[in-house]
Amino acid sequence: MNVPALTFSPDQAEAWDCVAVMLRQSGVDLDDSLLQPPQTDTTAVMAVIGKAGSGKTMLLAALYRALKEAGVDIVSGDWEGKKRRERRTLAILAPTNKAASVLRGHGVPATTIHRILYTPVYDPQYEKVAEWLAGQGERPVLEGLTDIQLDRAWTSYLTYSSVPAALASAGLRGSDFITGWKRREEPLDIGFVDESSMLDERQFEDLKEIFPTLLLFGDPAQLPPVQSSGGMVFDTLPDARKLVLHRVHRQDADNPILDLAHALADPELDFETFERMVEDASRTDPRVVMAQRVEADLMARSPVLVWRNATRIRLIHAFRGAFNAPADALLPGEPLICDGIELPLKHRKKRLDLEARGLIKGAQVIYLGRGKRDGFSRLHVIGAEDPQVSAASIVKIEQEGDAEPFVPFAAKMGATFLHGAAVTIHKAQGSQWDTVQVFAPDIYAASRMGRIEAGQPLWKRLAYVAITRAERELRWVVRPMLAKPKAELGVDDLTVPATALQLTGEDE
Repeated sequence: MNVPALTFSPDQAEAWDCVAVMLRQSGVDLDDSLLQPPQTDTTAVMAVIGKAGSGKTMLLAALYRALKEAGVDIVSGDWEGKKRRERRTLAILAPTNKAASVLRGHGVPATTIHRILYTPVYDPQYEKVAEWLAGQGERPVLEGLTDIQLDRAWTSYLTYSSVPAALASAGLRGSDFITGWKRREEPLDIGFVDESSMLDERQFEDLKEIFPTLLLFGDPAQLPPVQSSGGMVFDTLPDARKLVLHRVHRQDADNPILDLAHALADPELDFETFERMVEDASRTDPRVVMAQRVEADLMARSPVLVWRNATRIRLIHAFRGAFNAPADALLPGEPLICDGIELPLKHRKKRLDLEARGLIKGAQVIYLGRGKRDGFSRLHVIGAEDPQVSAASIVKIEQEGDAEPFVPFAAKMGATFLHGAAVTIHKAQGSQWDTVQVFAPDIYAASRMGRIEAGQPLWKRLAYVAITRAERELRWVVRPMLAKPKAELGVDDLTVPATALQLTGEDE
């Protein structure tokens, strides 16, 4: 495997060679597909950084395929099986379900950081089924599981390589075979972390404890984590450990969205000139639109990206008003953002269970309806492999000014949610949507402040992050107006993947 099957740019080829050396020192030789024990106990960290369109994902996917071909086991966080002395492992991680789903769309089996930090504890009898599916045991004979159910599980596993999906196809719920979650005790080998600009110092330290070999992929032009000291974790690495990719890749014979993103690097560019560039692009390419108003229909699945919280709250109320949402309830189809878990320490197991299902801070979900118990919500977690959950919920509709949030309904404790029809650009990092609406008056307000972050005008960083969230179409909204919706809110578009588990929670 001296030459990757893909045609790399010079900087990608150089990065590949540097990563190959690091992997060889960890005992994985890509040239000879040779696996050996690690040659050192020292944690090795390297970063591949570059702006949007520079080929980071392409390189990550190629490295994943090469490691898999070399015989490295891919760890998904669902079930790992018995430890083998000669086993070498790779986990591909992202900070959120939405970010992980972007990688999965490129054929890379990514999972969230949380699903690697914490592992599921299986019921002993169903663990026998998992061992059989993974080729580590004989076909079990279990009371309550027929041969037909086992055959269904086997067929599912051959198709999806997922133990939970196989057990779900046999008619089991997650609560039947997962009895809890525990902090990972055994380290793994190699970790790839996408969207590493979103990592905070605590997550970085946790990952270094688990992975002796850690490769970060990130965009230095994005916004640093809100609670960070102002930089990104890969900024602390020595220059020799940072592999920089430059923009050489163009999607679909030129991409006007990436052209606009990279134009922001010009130090002489001001906001007015940039907005004229957006307008010029809109005249020649339908993928860029100078929109006169926000589209309410799009907000249901693709939030408007704003800078100011006041703008976010006003747009949310306008959205709810446009769909005639009642003041004291949510409509099925309304988008929400998880704002964390409110549980006392004694309920740590419940917290881990909710987080493992994807209800971590910043997770995007769609409200499906009330659960069977007061305070429970049925939810669709965007980007999760097992998206449909039911959980004790505390939903807050924020009010303008200093007024306390309105709570349409709430459990005594559980996952907390804010409305998600509009989100701040900070919270949008790591996510992508087919069509993105950027509220330009907020970017203009940031430009008028003249604020500088990490040597770059804040408005440019905000604009860069916002427009690069668009996969296909960028709508640059220039007026604070909302277009009436063309259809009612609904949930029919939320298809459940064939691999999905029906994790129904405690309101059954």
